[in-house]
Amino acid sequence: MASKELEPLQNLLENILSRLSAVENKVGIEASDIPTKTTSSAAIVEEEENSSLVAYDKHVLDTVDKFADACDDLDGLTDIGSKIRLIWAEIRKVVTMGTKCKKPANVQVDLLPFLKPAQDAIAFIRQARLDRKYDWHIKAIMEMLVSISWVMVNPPPAPAAFVKNTIGSSDYWSNKIRKEYKGKDTKHIVFADTMKAMILDLSAYCKEYHLSGLMWNNTAQGIRVEDFVAPQPQSSKATDDKTNKTEANEPAMVDLVNELAKKKTSDGNSAATGLRKVGRDQQTWRKEYKQDATPAAVPVKASSTGNASKTTTTKPKGPPKCEYQNRGFKWLVENQTKESNPNGVCTVTIKDTKEQAYIYRCENATIILKGKIKGLVLDSCTNCSVVFDSAISSCEVVNCKKVQIQTLGICPSFAIDKTDGCMVYLSKESLSVSSFVTSKSIEMNVSWPDEATGDQKEAPIPEQFVHKFVGGSISSEVSDLYH
Repeated sequence: MASKELEPLQNLLENILSRLSAVENKVGIEASDIPTKTTSSAAIVEEEENSSLVAYDKHVLDTVDKFADACDDLDGLTDIGSKIRLIWAEIRKVVTMGTKCKKPANVQVDLLPFLKPAQDAIAFIRQARLDRKYDWHIKAIMEMLVSISWVMVNPPPAPAAFVKNTIGSSDYWSNKIRKEYKGKDTKHIVFADTMKAMILDLSAYCKEYHLSGLMWNNTAQGIRVEDFVAPQPQSSKATDDKTNKTEANEPAMVDLVNELAKKKTSDGNSAATGLRKVGRDQQTWRKEYKQDATPAAVPVKASSTGNASKTTTTKPKGPPKCEYQNRGFKWLVENQTKESNPNGVCTVTIKDTKEQAYIYRCENATIILKGKIKGLVLDSCTNCSVVFDSAISSCEVVNCKKVQIQTLGICPSFAIDKTDGCMVYLSKESLSVSSFVTSKSIEMNVSWPDEATGDQKEAPIPEQFVHKFVGGSISSEVSDLYH
């Protein structure tokens, strides 16, 4: 029954209860257990009729179950579908908690115990040992599962935008699947399509019912998070079938052990025969480990060419440096880390447009360049974020891994070379000005604000091209993977 149809009945019941309460006060009768029972029944009705829970169940029925079924239909993803259902069931408990509890002081900390089962299921998917032809599938799923963190998002961005932003990264792998299996196996195409439909539907659900974060019951009836008891999931035939299917796969481990036992030779030797036993004082992870202990001799097989074996050495990292050199008008920012600066942020103030910045071998650091700069270079940085106002010439990224660059003003050119993972955030002013030159780089993405909706959009920079010999010259086009 819809909530609007129940409003007249609820008003009538409240009127009757208030009149009975007034009569009891005059007569001197103490409250009985009947109102408590009524309140419990009302709570059950409220839970069943809560619009956000009803919409969430519809989201699961319309999209999540279809995606889980698509996983089950693929022989290499037999156990993944049940884990997807489990993750969404655990998120429903958190949504239910939001309808019952008041918002805690620290949402992220208080929600962690309730998200533990979902985190365990994600860890199971991440560590699953599958056939290599399903690598793209698992990578797409892992990128998609970032979206379930919407329950802990504190805007900005809003949960709906946070969920929708995962489409770009998951579609990167889904498009590879579509390209590989187009016209060959529709099951893989269904897998990619149902996953994208699930993310879009979850984004629409969040925009409708959790616009500014997970909705909480901040009324007088709201309870503390510590007092909340998660409802037990209802057993269903589909769940029982999935459980039986999982139990049927357990004997596979026994078969593996038996197969390894057959590998032994007649005299009892195996692959481990002849290995020297290592004591506790030689195991580096134990507290009994002695650094001055004599290392075990390792036999080295002589090279057929007679050349000495080459050993790779890592260049030692120097002390953190942030200094300005008058000669060349250059700022040198080197070896910065999260611990080398207050709050992990290194701030550089640019006073002259002739100045430029060279950022070298920084790791897990955030670097902010305030003022208009001539140009900047990132070299051999890892997990770094760089924010600058405007650049006159260009921003260069060389030999970096997982870096993020944001321009608050205008930057005419970005050059990305030998980089693994680069996210560039453009401002509205840079949309019609900025250009990109890339070489020997992968996983490059660009994010920009949509002028119509105000949402943040994201797209990958193409890495795959189709080259054709046309009219005596080579013609290159972007692969259909990005269309």
